[in-house]
Amino acid sequence: MELKEPLDAAAVAELIHARVLGNARRMVTGINEINRVREGDLVFVDHPKYYNKALHSAATTILIDHGGVEVPEGKAVLVCTDPCHAYNTLVRHFMTPAAWTGELPNIGADTVVHSSVVVGTNVVIGNGCTIMPGVVIYPNTTIGDRVTIHANAVIGADAFYYKKRAGGYEKMITAGSVVIGDDVEIGAQTTIDRGVSADTRIGAGTKIDNHVQVGHDTIIGRNCLIASQAGISGACIIGDNVTLWGQVGVPSKITIGEGATVLGQSGVLSNLEGGKTYFGSPAGEWKQKMRETASLARLPELVKAWKG
Repeated sequence: MELKEPLDAAAVAELIHARVLGNARRMVTGINEINRVREGDLVFVDHPKYYNKALHSAATTILIDHGGVEVPEGKAVLVCTDPCHAYNTLVRHFMTPAAWTGELPNIGADTVVHSSVVVGTNVVIGNGCTIMPGVVIYPNTTIGDRVTIHANAVIGADAFYYKKRAGGYEKMITAGSVVIGDDVEIGAQTTIDRGVSADTRIGAGTKIDNHVQVGHDTIIGRNCLIASQAGISGACIIGDNVTLWGQVGVPSKITIGEGATVLGQSGVLSNLEGGKTYFGSPAGEWKQKMRETASLARLPELVKAWKG
């Protein structure tokens, strides 16, 4: 999330009643959560396990709940009792609220949008696209050329991202977007959540089946093939030419390398190298997993023989 008018760290601290350590004149040009930070961004951290990651990330202003940390050279640290709540306060302050005003989207030539499609503000749809009945496109979505989106798909819903509190959860304010490349096809009732503060991206040429879930801030590469009922959590990176067959599950912050194939009903629990085929839960190289499966089938026989 970029700020229209950058502020220095001292001015941002005033908005949330925080204390400034380090470079109080450090300019804040954006607000992002940790998976997508860039130089000039503000990021929050509220657990000692992640202090070091946040302090040494690309972010140059860090919102934190502990003032005893060493401030990296040139950076600003904003200290407050509840960084998550303060982060949400800043997002609400700077974001432009999503609107459903009936404003016509920017639609390219030869694009067909069914009359039942619902479109938010600041949406761009390229040339030669087909948007089928019942599709919902949330504000700030960008769709490339020759894209087909089938019936009842939802593009740009809020991120599933919460801070656990006593007695409930505080929702992380979603201020990001979705960017869909050229020649993408998205199946019926598929959902693609927008980024928390940046964008969720679907690369050119990728084909997504029906009933697929793509989480916030995930980046899917070019020419991928994703089959029905696959579930991809937030902040994943899926390389070019990856195939995920039906009901594959991918938890958050996983990277799958270019050209990998994950066979149906597999559960991916760690990063996968590119150029290989995987199977099972936890997913491993498919030949080894097939041998393990065959061995398990013989287990009752082996136990019976062992007992004599």
